[in-house]
Amino acid sequence: MYFAYVLKNKNSGKYYHGHTDNLARRLFEHNEEKRHYAGVRGPWEIVYYEEFSTRSEAMEREKFFKGGSGREFLKNILNK
Repeated sequence: MYFAYVLKNKNSGKYYHGHTDNLARRLFEHNEEKRHYAGVRGPWEIVYYEEFSTRSEAMEREKFFKGGSGREFLKNILNK
C-alpha cells in the first residue's frame, strides 16, 4: 500500500505534503533526520492521509494536495 499524507508543523502550523509506502517510518524520518526541508523544520504530526494501491496514485494525490483545489479541499477537511 501507498499513502499520500499531510503533516502539520507543531510549532509554526505550516503543512507538508508527501507520499510513502510506510507512514510511521516516514514520520520518524521527518522528525529525526535533519537533511531535508521537513527534517530541519520539525516537529511534525500526521493530520491527514489517504491510502492507495499504487505509488503513482499516491503521487497524483500528493500533487493534488499541493494545488489550489487540493489546498481548498484540505482546508475544509482539517478545519472542521
